[in-house]
Amino acid sequence: MKKILIEAGGVKLEAELNESKTAQAIYEALPLEARGSRWGDEIYFSTPVKLGPEEGARAEVEVGALAYWPPGNAFCIFFGPTPASTGSQPQAASPVNVFGRVLGDATLLKDTPHGVKVKVSKLEE
Repeated sequence: MKKILIEAGGVKLEAELNESKTAQAIYEALPLEARGSRWGDEIYFSTPVKLGPEEGARAEVEVGALAYWPPGNAFCIFFGPTPASTGSQPQAASPVNVFGRVLGDATLLKDTPHGVKVKVSKLEE
């Protein structure tokens, strides 16, 4: 399984990618660096990757999920409820392609501000 490193506002998190087409496309686009936007307990930013929804795309995700939001070509990191959530679980604005998960405590991102610089890079296997 491929692993990546996410750095945002002094927080460093390792994550692993699944075997999906989205995960492969994201991995091939690395490294990525962008200003992250906050939407509740989600950080997201645009990527050069352009894909549609995959089979199994969904709005409800787990804390720590890494997902791709097709309408915005965005890399999303979920670490708690969003404005679309009805409970404590994260919910995307519309269906996303889940392509991986944070290894460790994704809630460490709770204190990162809107506009935080986010860097995502490959970890050597």
